[in-house]
Amino acid sequence: MARIAQEFRPRAISAPTWTLESPEQAFAPFTLPASDTPLVSVIIPVYGKLPYTLACLRSIARHGAQTPFEVIIVDDASPDAGVETLGQIGGLRLLENAQNLGFIGSCNAGASAARGSYLLFLNNDTQVTPGWLDRLLDCFREEPGCGIAGSRLVYPDGRLQEAGAIIFSNADGWNYGRFEQPDDPKFLYRRDTDYISGASLMIETALFRQIHGFDVRYAPAYYEDTDLAFAVRGAGKRVIYQPESLIIHFEGITSGTDLQAGVKQYQVVNKSKFAQKWAQVLESQPAPNTPAARAIHHDRRPHILILDALTPDASRDSGSLRLINIMRLLGEMGWRVSFMADNRVASHDEICQLGRLGVHTLCKPWSPSLARWLTGERDTLQAVMLCRHYVATPNLDLVRRLTPRAKVIFDTVDLHFLRERRAAEHTTNKAIASQANASYRRELALIRACDVTLVVSPVEQALLSQEAPDAKVELLSNVHEVFGRNAGFAERKDMVFIGGFGHPPNVDAVNWLISDIYPRIRAARPDMALHLIGDIPEAERLKLSGEGVHIHGRVADIEPWMRGCRVALAPLRYGAGVKGKVNMAMSHGLPVVATSIAAEGMQLHHGDNILVGDDADSFASSVLRLYDDEALWLRLSDRGLDNIRQHFSFSAAREALRRALPPL
Repeated sequence: MARIAQEFRPRAISAPTWTLESPEQAFAPFTLPASDTPLVSVIIPVYGKLPYTLACLRSIARHGAQTPFEVIIVDDASPDAGVETLGQIGGLRLLENAQNLGFIGSCNAGASAARGSYLLFLNNDTQVTPGWLDRLLDCFREEPGCGIAGSRLVYPDGRLQEAGAIIFSNADGWNYGRFEQPDDPKFLYRRDTDYISGASLMIETALFRQIHGFDVRYAPAYYEDTDLAFAVRGAGKRVIYQPESLIIHFEGITSGTDLQAGVKQYQVVNKSKFAQKWAQVLESQPAPNTPAARAIHHDRRPHILILDALTPDASRDSGSLRLINIMRLLGEMGWRVSFMADNRVASHDEICQLGRLGVHTLCKPWSPSLARWLTGERDTLQAVMLCRHYVATPNLDLVRRLTPRAKVIFDTVDLHFLRERRAAEHTTNKAIASQANASYRRELALIRACDVTLVVSPVEQALLSQEAPDAKVELLSNVHEVFGRNAGFAERKDMVFIGGFGHPPNVDAVNWLISDIYPRIRAARPDMALHLIGDIPEAERLKLSGEGVHIHGRVADIEPWMRGCRVALAPLRYGAGVKGKVNMAMSHGLPVVATSIAAEGMQLHHGDNILVGDDADSFASSVLRLYDDEALWLRLSDRGLDNIRQHFSFSAAREALRRALPPL
């Protein structure tokens, strides 16, 4: 059987990255975080093994949670003197079974006494890590229809124990990822799974009671967590694996590992009970010989690969934010998303950021080359999205050859040839003009060769209708949440420019702003400071520094400036596409002064929802006018928010994706 075979599988070696509470530590009374009005009730069934229970509780005391919770220990008539010791722990609710009820009976008893809206069943041979509880609760807040959320389980020595689990059609179970490396990105993204181990399992209290808790037919233990997951799905809810909740599990401490003796023998006995109860549902489960990597995705969701130059990071640039929001939408629309950067590099934080959206990041050293990965996934892919012409050009033939049935989508991000043409005109640089011509040929060839092309601006869509009239071109602009105005006119001061020096139009804009525009503003109003946000090299910072100029560099959260500044600036003199800095400011209700280029393609009109100035004098005078005119400021703020809702919302992007993607 698969479940038994896993017990003897060769084991990988990994170095643990956490500090464990020692079960051998001498007991001294301590206090757990506790709430009189808990949102979550943590239920820990206990039968002996007091040192491990104490270590578990010390880890909870050490890490706590942002969410109010209570801890309920259900002592199942333990043979040792644990009750007396546990009674000395502050904040702990201690229930004592009059007779031994087994794991299932103890869990159900704890659930009956729980006061929280959610139950978190936790084995006493576990230890928690930061975020253990809060990240599970995230699933119920962020994932529609979440019924169960479960943790990533690891062994104390650093090996992975479980990243969700699979049930095959013969009722065999398989802990996905067992004995592998826990930080492999294929284990770091949220996804639906067949079941979650009861070692760390969260469920809404009302739902648990609706389905009558753990089924007592599996008493004293084993298969009760699998059965619960099937019952939850039968109630129309989802079972979700949450990798950001990391639990260390000393597996086998309570029940042992001998399948022929003790409680562990019920792992075999209860399989037949489970198979009989769920016979009809099991017919649609994967066959026993199905590879785990395929079986874990047997929900048959359509699969898309997205290939871009770099792994997106929302704090880096607006293109990253747009792509992240597109991936979020794809997940909501029922797609399984895999992502690969052209250089196959991704940081742990970037992997986890995408993992929250259910995206599997393919990167070094974990994933193979693009060619090998496509070969292995050719039968699962319904679509491939290639972003930017310099990424799409060298990879299009490979994608067509290895995934001939996949629809190929070219996401221009912006039309590079248009931006480069404008840069050449602005600088009269012949080398840039030559580069623009080369980009034009490459981009037009891709547009004609791909099934669908995405552009961000109606100006670009109109241009391509002339340049490539036979191509299918869809408008999929920037995608923004509407954050709203969180501070009024009088509570704000100063100006802000957002944009890193990795994008040449930003370099020109900042230099123009510092050399020509800001001196005019400062001459009239020396109290108006200028804040620059974005990656700016140290050498450039020295040139830009001056009275009233604050260079913050790249920041993790721009909200303080969106809330605190009175005017956002976009003095771009060339470029293409839609400007994320303008959209972002407007999504926060922050009025914008921009050039015509910066306002292009966004349904913006001078004096209505934006102020426009194309030379230093008009730009500076527009800033000064807006800065002191509260009525104008409020009108631009309100109408800028309306513009985001109408043209750059998730609903507009969702419709564009539906038109571009193959039908589900």
